[in-house]
Amino acid sequence: MSNKIYLFDTTLRDGQQTTGVNFSVNDKVIIANALDDLGVDYIEGGWPGANPTDNQFFDKELNFTNSSLTAFGMTRRPGHSAANDPGLNALLNSSAKTICIVGKSSTFQVKEALNISEDENLEMIKDSIEEIKKKNKEPIFDAEHFFDGFKINKKYAIKCIETAFKSGSRWIVLCDTNGGSLPNEIYDIVKVVNEIVPGENLGIHAHNDTENAVANSLAAVNAGARHIQGTINGLGERCGNANLMSLIPTLILKTNFTVNVKKENLKLLTKTSNILNELLNISGSKQSPYVGQYAFSHKGGLHASAVEKNPRTYEHIDPEIVGNSRNVIISDQAGKSNILNQLKKMSIALDKDEISNLLNIIKQKEYEGFSYDTALASFEVLIRKELGQIKDYYNLQKFRVTDERRWNAKGQLITESEATIKIHVNKEERMTVGVGNGPVNAIDSALRKALINFYPTLETLKLTDYKVMIISPEKGTAAITRVFIESTDDNSKHWTTIGVSSNIIDASYNAIFDSITFKLFHDLKS
Repeated sequence: MSNKIYLFDTTLRDGQQTTGVNFSVNDKVIIANALDDLGVDYIEGGWPGANPTDNQFFDKELNFTNSSLTAFGMTRRPGHSAANDPGLNALLNSSAKTICIVGKSSTFQVKEALNISEDENLEMIKDSIEEIKKKNKEPIFDAEHFFDGFKINKKYAIKCIETAFKSGSRWIVLCDTNGGSLPNEIYDIVKVVNEIVPGENLGIHAHNDTENAVANSLAAVNAGARHIQGTINGLGERCGNANLMSLIPTLILKTNFTVNVKKENLKLLTKTSNILNELLNISGSKQSPYVGQYAFSHKGGLHASAVEKNPRTYEHIDPEIVGNSRNVIISDQAGKSNILNQLKKMSIALDKDEISNLLNIIKQKEYEGFSYDTALASFEVLIRKELGQIKDYYNLQKFRVTDERRWNAKGQLITESEATIKIHVNKEERMTVGVGNGPVNAIDSALRKALINFYPTLETLKLTDYKVMIISPEKGTAAITRVFIESTDDNSKHWTTIGVSSNIIDASYNAIFDSITFKLFHDLKS
């Protein structure tokens, strides 16, 4: 049997069933092109005829280089002929070269969900696939609830997939629709099915309800399946689908299986993962294997020391292979190797005594509530200030923030924040007032007004995220507050800063101060 595995992405269909996810037509085009660049075999674009977005997407001219555009739908309806079924015709009349239809393969589902006879369900499968073949489209049959159906009535579940295969389906995809099966069950059942349907026609579609979707997919291919369905970042209904961002590099780097994704294209994985996160406006799981921000981060001093000598001591692959990067975290768990790694990135060379002094400063700051794990911009500001490499670009004299909650002339309840700030900059005094959506926005607005004439590049500075963490909750409203601010500019550079105080406004100001300082240092040195 061939070791070739074919990859089927269903982000645009199954992934869109995720709570809170609604792709626009443009979103779908961007994701589809990224998947084609990566080199997956099938891109399931959605369900033509089901909604205007999917209709418009399939009307687009999508000139894929590597992938086959696939339309999803279901078997003909009870009481309809396949030729006259409106749902099936919407698929056949679409621009898709491949049609993936879902049909029941469980007696429980046939009875409870469809309320039809078992024989009629088999006829629906047969008629639908034959109609797809007649229209010269490539049929794929998703055997919905197959594993659960196999456990209830093995004979009928097998009869469903036999019917689909004999009717001409290119792939018979076994679906763990409820996501409740375990790898040993998947392996054993696929082994049985492989004696009836050849592996080169057999696929797996696993949901992640027991956190086993990736493991179940690997179990299936080890048992003989040669087609895997999944999504970018494991997106999907309930707990998600099998994560192709984990499966693709695992297949290429860890097994003897081959795929049509070229090894050099693995560098696109992290980018592809991030494209989806950015379109959904979410940060994504930072600990995702291969592509997560923390996938190759090292915090413990012993780990960092070993990685500095040889990365293979604590990394299973080179992060650059999948388009990611190594990150040695600065924290109170850190050793000298952590400091050295970050200093190297900043092109700073110090002797051992200077490094030890910096390490003590960092540990003291973390004892006070700071955390530089992700706030590397604040770490750089701290280090360069200690070394006398960063000046104060302005000096704060005072600021005051007021919040007003009132009814406007239209009878609407509004809340408005106003900040007054007084600073010294370039031997001049400036006092400005800023109004904003909340006190942090108001402070930022007032600071910009005061500084913009002196430092025009601040025009491009944008605060993109704001997070608050209480680090001494036992103190109630007097607790120490940790604020993280993420910033960006027109150069698409992203950085994170931190502020700590018992006063949330003060903590926020400190994080803004570090963000401005970080940007001005890099702008003015170039």
